[in-house]
Amino acid sequence: MPTDARPISQSAADDALLADALLGGGLPEEAEYHLWQAGQSYHLNDVAEKHLRDAQVVAPGHAAVLIGFYRFYFYKGRLTEALQIAKQCLAKAAVENRLPPHWRDVRASHADFGDYGNILPRFFLFTLKGYAYLQMRLGNLVEGRLAVQKLLELDPSDKIGARVLLEVVDRVGLDDD
Repeated sequence: MPTDARPISQSAADDALLADALLGGGLPEEAEYHLWQAGQSYHLNDVAEKHLRDAQVVAPGHAAVLIGFYRFYFYKGRLTEALQIAKQCLAKAAVENRLPPHWRDVRASHADFGDYGNILPRFFLFTLKGYAYLQMRLGNLVEGRLAVQKLLELDPSDKIGARVLLEVVDRVGLDDD
Protein backbone atom coordinates (compact mmCIF):
# COMPACT_ATOMS: atom_id res chain seq x y z
CA MET A 1 0.00 0.00 0.00
CA PRO A 2 1.36 3.47 -0.78
CA THR A 3 2.82 5.19 2.20
CA ASP A 4 1.34 8.46 3.26
CA ALA A 5 3.04 10.79 5.70
CA ARG A 6 -0.27 12.25 6.89
CA PRO A 7 -1.61 11.05 10.23
CA ILE A 8 -4.31 8.38 9.87
CA SER A 9 -7.06 10.67 11.14
CA GLN A 10 -6.10 13.42 8.69
CA SER A 11 -5.94 10.92 5.84
CA ALA A 12 -9.40 9.60 6.74
CA ALA A 13 -10.75 13.15 6.93
CA ASP A 14 -9.25 14.00 3.55
CA ASP A 15 -10.67 10.80 2.07
CA ALA A 16 -14.11 11.71 3.42
CA LEU A 17 -13.85 15.14 1.78
CA LEU A 18 -12.81 13.58 -1.53
CA ALA A 19 -15.64 11.07 -1.33
CA ASP A 20 -18.05 13.92 -0.65
CA ALA A 21 -16.70 15.74 -3.71
CA LEU A 22 -17.29 12.66 -5.83
CA LEU A 23 -20.91 12.70 -4.76
CA GLY A 24 -21.26 16.34 -5.77
CA GLY A 25 -20.13 17.96 -2.53
CA GLY A 26 -18.03 21.05 -2.89
CA LEU A 27 -19.66 21.78 -6.22
CA PRO A 28 -20.29 25.51 -6.57
CA GLU A 29 -23.95 26.43 -6.89
CA GLU A 30 -23.39 27.92 -10.35
CA ALA A 31 -21.82 24.68 -11.61
CA GLU A 32 -24.68 22.68 -10.10
CA TYR A 33 -27.11 24.98 -11.92
CA HIS A 34 -25.36 24.38 -15.25
CA LEU A 35 -25.32 20.62 -14.73
CA TRP A 36 -29.04 20.69 -13.97
CA GLN A 37 -29.67 22.83 -17.06
CA ALA A 38 -27.60 20.44 -19.17
CA GLY A 39 -29.82 17.60 -18.03
CA GLN A 40 -32.99 19.58 -18.73
CA SER A 41 -31.79 20.50 -22.23
CA TYR A 42 -30.32 17.08 -23.06
CA HIS A 43 -32.38 16.95 -26.27
CA LEU A 44 -30.77 20.21 -27.44
CA ASN A 45 -27.20 19.13 -28.06
CA ASP A 46 -25.60 22.55 -28.38
CA VAL A 47 -27.43 24.00 -25.38
CA ALA A 48 -26.70 21.02 -23.14
CA GLU A 49 -23.05 20.94 -24.14
CA LYS A 50 -22.70 24.67 -23.51
CA HIS A 51 -24.06 24.21 -19.99
CA LEU A 52 -21.57 21.39 -19.42
CA ARG A 53 -18.73 23.63 -20.60
CA ASP A 54 -19.99 26.44 -18.35
CA ALA A 55 -20.04 24.04 -15.39
CA GLN A 56 -16.49 23.04 -16.26
CA VAL A 57 -15.36 26.67 -16.21
CA VAL A 58 -16.86 27.14 -12.75
CA ALA A 59 -15.65 23.78 -11.36
CA PRO A 60 -12.77 22.51 -13.51
CA GLY A 61 -11.90 18.90 -12.83
CA HIS A 62 -14.79 18.30 -10.43
CA ALA A 63 -15.95 14.70 -10.66
CA ALA A 64 -19.60 15.72 -10.98
CA VAL A 65 -18.78 17.79 -14.06
CA LEU A 66 -16.67 15.03 -15.59
CA ILE A 67 -19.44 12.51 -14.98
CA GLY A 68 -21.92 14.92 -16.57
CA PHE A 69 -19.77 15.12 -19.70
CA TYR A 70 -19.25 11.35 -19.72
CA ARG A 71 -22.96 10.60 -19.53
CA PHE A 72 -23.83 13.19 -22.14
CA TYR A 73 -21.29 11.87 -24.64
CA PHE A 74 -22.04 8.24 -23.85
CA TYR A 75 -25.81 8.48 -24.26
CA LYS A 76 -25.43 10.61 -27.39
CA GLY A 77 -23.31 7.84 -28.89
CA ARG A 78 -20.25 10.06 -28.98
CA LEU A 79 -18.07 7.25 -27.69
CA THR A 80 -14.69 8.67 -28.66
CA GLU A 81 -15.41 11.79 -26.62
CA ALA A 82 -16.79 9.68 -23.76
CA LEU A 83 -13.53 7.70 -23.80
CA GLN A 84 -11.51 10.91 -23.48
CA ILE A 85 -13.56 11.84 -20.41
CA ALA A 86 -13.13 8.30 -19.03
CA LYS A 87 -9.37 8.77 -19.31
CA GLN A 88 -9.61 12.06 -17.37
CA CYS A 89 -11.70 10.29 -14.72
CA LEU A 90 -9.13 7.49 -14.49
CA ALA A 91 -6.38 10.03 -13.92
CA LYS A 92 -8.49 11.80 -11.27
CA ALA A 93 -9.38 8.51 -9.56
CA ALA A 94 -5.71 7.48 -9.51
CA VAL A 95 -4.68 10.75 -7.86
CA GLU A 96 -7.51 10.69 -5.34
CA ASN A 97 -6.77 7.08 -4.39
CA ARG A 98 -3.00 7.71 -4.35
CA LEU A 99 -2.55 5.01 -6.99
CA PRO A 100 0.08 4.70 -9.71
CA PRO A 101 -0.79 7.03 -12.60
CA HIS A 102 -1.44 4.22 -15.10
CA TRP A 103 -4.20 1.71 -14.40
CA ARG A 104 -2.00 -1.16 -15.58
CA ASP A 105 0.35 -0.53 -12.63
CA VAL A 106 -2.40 -0.59 -9.98
CA ARG A 107 -2.34 -3.59 -7.64
CA ALA A 108 -5.02 -4.93 -5.31
CA SER A 109 -2.84 -3.95 -2.35
CA HIS A 110 -2.91 -0.26 -3.34
CA ALA A 111 -6.46 0.35 -2.07
CA ASP A 112 -9.35 -1.43 -0.41
CA PHE A 113 -11.03 -2.41 -3.67
CA GLY A 114 -12.92 -5.23 -1.93
CA ASP A 115 -14.94 -2.86 0.24
CA TYR A 116 -17.82 -1.82 -2.00
CA GLY A 117 -18.76 0.89 0.51
CA ASN A 118 -15.41 2.62 0.02
CA ILE A 119 -16.35 5.20 -2.59
CA LEU A 120 -12.88 6.27 -3.75
CA PRO A 121 -11.68 2.82 -4.84
CA ARG A 122 -15.17 2.13 -6.23
CA PHE A 123 -14.92 5.30 -8.33
CA PHE A 124 -11.67 3.96 -9.77
CA LEU A 125 -13.22 0.55 -10.51
CA PHE A 126 -16.32 1.93 -12.18
CA THR A 127 -14.24 4.37 -14.20
CA LEU A 128 -12.00 1.54 -15.37
CA LYS A 129 -15.10 -0.48 -16.25
CA GLY A 130 -16.42 2.40 -18.37
CA TYR A 131 -13.01 2.72 -20.01
CA ALA A 132 -12.95 -1.02 -20.80
CA TYR A 133 -16.47 -0.96 -22.21
CA LEU A 134 -15.75 2.04 -24.42
CA GLN A 135 -12.53 0.48 -25.70
CA MET A 136 -14.51 -2.62 -26.69
CA ARG A 137 -17.30 -0.62 -28.32
CA LEU A 138 -14.71 1.31 -30.33
CA GLY A 139 -13.13 -1.94 -31.53
CA ASN A 140 -10.07 -1.82 -29.28
CA LEU A 141 -10.72 -5.34 -27.99
CA VAL A 142 -7.21 -6.05 -26.70
CA GLU A 143 -7.14 -2.86 -24.62
CA GLY A 144 -10.67 -3.51 -23.39
CA ARG A 145 -9.82 -7.07 -22.40
CA LEU A 146 -6.71 -5.94 -20.52
CA ALA A 147 -8.75 -3.38 -18.59
CA VAL A 148 -11.38 -6.00 -17.71
CA GLN A 149 -8.70 -8.42 -16.58
CA LYS A 150 -7.28 -5.68 -14.35
CA LEU A 151 -10.76 -5.10 -12.92
CA LEU A 152 -11.09 -8.78 -12.06
CA GLU A 153 -7.63 -8.74 -10.48
CA LEU A 154 -8.60 -5.77 -8.29
CA ASP A 155 -12.15 -6.99 -7.64
CA PRO A 156 -12.00 -10.81 -7.77
CA SER A 157 -15.50 -11.13 -6.28
CA ASP A 158 -16.70 -9.03 -9.26
CA LYS A 159 -18.94 -6.69 -7.29
CA ILE A 160 -19.02 -4.27 -10.21
CA GLY A 161 -19.92 -6.85 -12.86
CA ALA A 162 -16.81 -6.80 -15.03
CA ARG A 163 -16.99 -10.51 -15.86
CA VAL A 164 -19.90 -9.92 -18.23
CA LEU A 165 -17.64 -7.66 -20.32
CA LEU A 166 -15.07 -10.42 -20.52
CA GLU A 167 -17.78 -12.82 -21.68
CA VAL A 168 -18.82 -10.35 -24.37
CA VAL A 169 -15.30 -9.90 -25.71
CA ASP A 170 -14.77 -13.67 -25.60
CA ARG A 171 -17.83 -14.14 -27.83
CA VAL A 172 -16.67 -11.70 -30.51
CA GLY A 173 -16.49 -13.59 -33.77
CA LEU A 174 -18.47 -16.60 -32.55
CA ASP A 175 -21.79 -17.55 -34.12
CA ASP A 176 -24.85 -16.91 -31.99
CA ASP A 177 -26.45 -20.26 -32.83
